[in-house]
Amino acid sequence: MIAFLRGTLVQKSPQSAVIEVAGVGYNVFITLGCFEALPEGGAQTFIPTATIVREDAFLLYGFADAAEKEMFLKLISVTRVGPKLACAVLSGIKADSFRAAVLGGDKSALSRVPGVGGKTAERIIMELKDKLGPQFPQTGGRTVADATTGDAVAALVNLGYQKAHAERAVAKVFGGNPGADVGTIIRKSLAELSG
Repeated sequence: MIAFLRGTLVQKSPQSAVIEVAGVGYNVFITLGCFEALPEGGAQTFIPTATIVREDAFLLYGFADAAEKEMFLKLISVTRVGPKLACAVLSGIKADSFRAAVLGGDKSALSRVPGVGGKTAERIIMELKDKLGPQFPQTGGRTVADATTGDAVAALVNLGYQKAHAERAVAKVFGGNPGADVGTIIRKSLAELSG
C-alpha cells in the first residue's frame, strides 16, 4: 500500500490534490487540514496517505500529518463510516479536538460536523472510546500538549481521582482549550469531574 507521497504538487482544491511522483500524477482525496498545509502548485511536497482498495477503485487519501492519518484509520474502522465520511469528519474537526470529543463523550461536538448525525456520533464514540488513548501524538520528544496534560492528570490523581477518569476529563478540557496552562486545565477538569 502507498503510505506517503513525496513529489511535485500539480494542483490542489479543498477536496483533492494531484501530486506528480516520478512522472506519474496521483489524484489524492484530502482533508481541509491537508489542503491548508500544502504549498502552492509547482512546489515539492510530502503527505502521509492511506490506500483504500475497493472492487471498482483504488483510492488515495492524504492528510496534514501522521496524527490525522491515524484518526482517519480509526474512523474507517467504525461501522458505517467510510473513507469519504471519515475525510469529512477530519475536515470539520481537528484530530486533537476529535480525540477529546470522543474521550469526553461529546456527541454534540461530533454532530456539528456536516454528514454526522446523532446516531453516527454515538456510534463513533461507542466504538472508538476504548481505542483512543488520552495521549496526544508526539512529534519527537515530549510535546507541550503531553507535558500539560500529563501534569494535569498527575495532579488529579494526587487529589484522589482515578487515572482513567482524570485522563478523560483532561482530554475533554484540553480539546476545548488547547492553549490553556496546567492550572486552568486542572480547574476546568475538576469542574468536569464534579459536574
